[in-house]
This record gives sequence, structure tokens and C-alpha cells, in this order.
Amino acid sequence: MPKIRTALVSVWDKTGIVGFVRELSGMGVEIISTGGTSRLLKEAQIPVKEVSDYTGAEEMIGGRVKTLHPKIHAGILALRENPEQMREIEEKGIKPIDMVVVNFYPFLEVIKKEGILFEETLESIDIGGPCMLRAGAKNFKNVAVISSPEQYPSVIEELKNNKGYLSEETCLRLALRAFEVTSFYDAAIAEYFARRAQIRFPSILNLSFEKVLDLRYGENPHQKAAFYRRWSACRGTLPLAEKLGGKEVSFNNLLDFEAALKIAREMDEPFVVVIKHNNPCGAAEGESLAQACQKAFEGDPVSAFGSIVGLNREVNVETASVITAPDNFVEGIIAPGYTQDALKMLKERQPWGKRLIILKVDPFK
Repeated sequence: MPKIRTALVSVWDKTGIVGFVRELSGMGVEIISTGGTSRLLKEAQIPVKEVSDYTGAEEMIGGRVKTLHPKIHAGILALRENPEQMREIEEKGIKPIDMVVVNFYPFLEVIKKEGILFEETLESIDIGGPCMLRAGAKNFKNVAVISSPEQYPSVIEELKNNKGYLSEETCLRLALRAFEVTSFYDAAIAEYFARRAQIRFPSILNLSFEKVLDLRYGENPHQKAAFYRRWSACRGTLPLAEKLGGKEVSFNNLLDFEAALKIAREMDEPFVVVIKHNNPCGAAEGESLAQACQKAFEGDPVSAFGSIVGLNREVNVETASVITAPDNFVEGIIAPGYTQDALKMLKERQPWGKRLIILKVDPFK
């Protein structure tokens, strides 16, 4: 892998980009950038060359064409080990681009907005970004492709430790992630178009999932496992749950959480269900959530030991005090929300509060 000397930066999600590019610039890397990314970097006093200044071609048709230019793609795709290709791009005044930092227009977020027009969703389909990312990933032995802010810290650390170089192994992993990102993005667009065209059975069925978390173990302790979700996962479902505390989740935990959630969301009145081994061992409605919780635990106190609890209301202190009663031991809780005091009480329950898996989902109805 050649030394990183030139980086092209064009991101929609600007999380951490200023710090990342400042580190690159401090290592002597020349930065080429576009539009809003370029403006942000200039405001941070980071030296930047506009893509249009580099290519000699201004943005066209309302910004739809920015980076679709031979000076960009030849610089990314040129094989450094091929003398003819290097001589050709040099004769045409094209610089090798050693790093591509790109993330896409938020198509997946846009199509989930209520009342969004089809024409608006079309404008959120990124063209240039996936092209650059795929080009860099194809030429991974010569180009590092950065597709997520999560990758910034480790990339900077390796560059610092290796005097501006990245290993081929690192670049391969970055390329893999880039192809994962582009394929996931395109699969979501294809599925959206199929729905728009009212096609139930498309000629090619793409099923793309993104990893939510690594599990403590699979169905048995010696098995490794991970939890994935589809881009179209619905609000209020387990794949979109937020983990607020506790130990790593296991496969069997997930089964119990899913069972608890499916039952809890069916009820209108304050309701609590206690799940053990994928079966309810207590379930009750009440005038209050705390009353429902007390009744649910009384259903089978023995089986409730080490259970998963599902609730259909925000957990308050009164309910948390029932869950953390002296004779209770709970593995996990899933609910639409928690008051700060309730969350504190749950996490501080001795001796198991620190290990208690606490999941929050969007309100069911």
C-alpha cells in the first residue's frame, strides 16, 4: 500500500470528520473535497482543494454531477504497480488518490418520513458516493476506502504508528466494509422501487441485514452469534431496541425479549408479562403498571427467577421497586421507556443490577 498523500473527502454524515481530516492534514495529506464538506473543513481552518478546482469542471445540474469525472476516477482506479497507467495519468495531470472518505445521502432515513413524495426520495439516492467507494474498494491494494465515522480512530492510529501507511490487511477489511455498505444501500433502493411499482415477487430478491450487536453466545455457550436487522425494521420492534445497560445479550435472551414484546404490545391497559424459556410464567393487567407487575410476578414466583420482563408503559419508580424486590432476580427488561429514577433503581439493584439487560423500544401504539 503506497503512503497516503492525497485524500478525497465527501460525506453526508459529518460526525467526526473535522477531527479526522485535521489529523490527515497534519500528516501532510492533501485534501480534495466537495460542497458542504469542503465548506465545513475550510471553516475549521483546514487546507482544502475544491473538487471543481481540481477537475476544472464546475458542479452541474443542481449538484447532481460533482465527482463523476475522469480526474477523480482515474486517480482512484490507477494501478500504482502498472507503469503505463501511472504514466498516462501523469501526462493528463491526474493525481493518484490514495484515500476515499465517503458516506451517502440518507436515503433510508428519507423514505421513512411520513408524507414524503416519491420525487423527494429520488433526490436522496446517492450516485457519486457509491461510485467512488466501489472504485476505491476495487483498487484496495492502492486505495484506502473509509465508509463510516466509526473507522476514523483506528485508521488514524495505524497511520501514526506506520508513518503514513496502512497495511494491505487493513485496506482489505475497509474494502469489504465498503462493498457491504454499497450493496446494502442498493438493495434497499431496489426493494423500495419494487414496493413503489407494487411488485410482490421481484425477479431478484435481495435480503440485506446490518449487524446490531455481537451476542454473548448462541443457543449454547460454545456457539458464537450476532444479531442483525433489516433496513425496513419497524418502530417498536426488537431490532430497533436501544440497550440502556447490562451484560451482553445472548441468543436465548433475544428469544425471551421477543416473546415478551409480542405479548406486551397486544395489551391496551397497563400490562406486564414475565417470560422464562420463551414462555410466559406470569402475565397481568392492572390499574397501574406497578400493580400489574406485582400480579405478574405472583403468577409463578419460582419460575420468575432469572426471567425477562416485558411492560407496555414507561417504567416508573413504583414499578421498578416491584421488579427489584428482595426475592426477585431478573435477567432483562424491555419497555417503551424508563424514568431516570426508575433506571437508577434498576441499575443499582444488588447484586444483579449491573448485569441487568435493559432495553428500550419506541411506544407500541
